[in-house]
Amino acid sequence: MPLSGRKNWGKKRGEGAERKPREKRPPKPLDAEKLQELALHYVSRYATTRAKLVRYLERKLRERGWDEEASGGEPPFPQEIAETFAARGFLDDEAYAQMRGRDLLRRGYGPRRVGQALREAGVEEGIRERVDTGPRKRAKAAILLARKKRIGPFSIEPPDMKTREKHLAAMLRAGHAFTEAKRVLDAGTEQELDEWLDELAEWDG
Repeated sequence: MPLSGRKNWGKKRGEGAERKPREKRPPKPLDAEKLQELALHYVSRYATTRAKLVRYLERKLRERGWDEEASGGEPPFPQEIAETFAARGFLDDEAYAQMRGRDLLRRGYGPRRVGQALREAGVEEGIRERVDTGPRKRAKAAILLARKKRIGPFSIEPPDMKTREKHLAAMLRAGHAFTEAKRVLDAGTEQELDEWLDELAEWDG
């Protein structure tokens, strides 16, 4: 027996009705309190520098604007906030540079890439120059990269001239000096590299 009056039987309620897209509400303009909260949240979440905090706050002000009425005037300069945070110990460019430098060396990058990363983070030249990238640390980083990339004595097969040139280019791109890169490529065995590190340790001592 057919079901009368059930033409829409089985359909979900509201099916077929047009759904209006939800309008995304623009974020509220910033005021002094909210800008301070954003700055505190940023430095508590990320290891950062004064320059990076300034860039972050400038971006937020561009995106959201400023509630002049609620704050009673123009927004504070992000640079002033960064300087205040540095004075309170919330930011330390020197500590950031040393930490970032150690991290990059341990990942196999050379001193040139370390300097580039710190420069991009807004670290001043004087602080960059104090980052410890001594001869033994540079050698260890170059050897680590060679091991990861199977370069030099870590190659599966003895490289031909073209492959050797590619290996050299890879080490240079990673920020290593030509002298360290060539020393790794010229090593016939891993033992030779260990002896190189021992020599540098004696020289540092």
